[in-house]
This record gives sequence, C-alpha cells and structure tokens, in this order.
Amino acid sequence: MTDVVLRGVRGFVSCLRVLGALLLLASVAINFSNVIGRYFFSASIHWAEEAMLFLMVGCVFLGNGVVAWSGRQIRMDVIIGMMPRRLREALDLFSELLFIVTALMIVVFSWPVIRDLWAFDQRSQSADVPMVLPQAMVPIGLSIMVFLVVVRLLTGGDTGASRNPGH
Repeated sequence: MTDVVLRGVRGFVSCLRVLGALLLLASVAINFSNVIGRYFFSASIHWAEEAMLFLMVGCVFLGNGVVAWSGRQIRMDVIIGMMPRRLREALDLFSELLFIVTALMIVVFSWPVIRDLWAFDQRSQSADVPMVLPQAMVPIGLSIMVFLVVVRLLTGGDTGASRNPGH
C-alpha cells in the first residue's frame, strides 16, 4: 500500500515540477517578447509585468510542494544540527507539525478572500486577469504542501538521510 501511495505522490510531484517549469518558461517568454518589442519595435506589451508576476506566484506556490516533499525548506538549524539525534528528530517533527497547523490556518483564513474575489470578479488592471487566480495559488500551494508533508511523515517519503546530510 505504501509503495502505491509513494508512486502516486512521486507522479504528482513530477507534475508539479513540470507545471512550475512551464509557468517559469511562460514568464521568460513574455519577458523576452516584451524586450524584443520594446527595443526593436518601440512597442511594449502593456500587460507583461502583471502577467509575469502572476506566473511567478504560481511557479513559487506550486514549486513549494516539491520542496515540502523533499523536506528541504529553509531552516535555521545550526544549533539543532549539533543536538543528539533523538532530540533533533523530535524537534524536526515538532517543526513539521507546526508548519502543518500554520499552513492550514492560512488556508482557512484565505478562503473568504478567495470567495469575495470570485463573487466580485475583481480583475487586475493591465492584464485583466481574474484576481482569484493568483490569490488562490496561496491556499492551493499551502494545501499541496500540507498534503505532501503529511504523506512524507506517514510513509517516510523520499527524504531519509537527504534531509540532514551528515547527521
């Protein structure tokens, strides 16, 4: 059963990587097109900056799932790294549980904002993008992270020694 779950999650993480890469490539393509248009044709794309910003938000919040799965979030763990293994593992678990609670709270508190953006059909100024799309990336990305951290904690995931090299 664990192997099936891990295989499915690995596939999901691969999809997140591809989607993040596609969003990043789209942002680079828009930027390149805007530079070419501005400097060679004296016509810039008026919605380019906004679109690139929204694409980067999607890239970051989807990419966070990949980071959460590997357990390689930024940590201030110099002192924790010097502690005995059992205490270090307990603090790592506490850190993961604290992340789960915090992320879930943000997800819960963000839904009224998402709901209102959807109801009022608020749009960005230049690109005319429904603001619900980039704003929804926050709770979606955090929900993905929570899911992947929970699966990693329950199954042992793919991290093992790669999380704390040398320990």
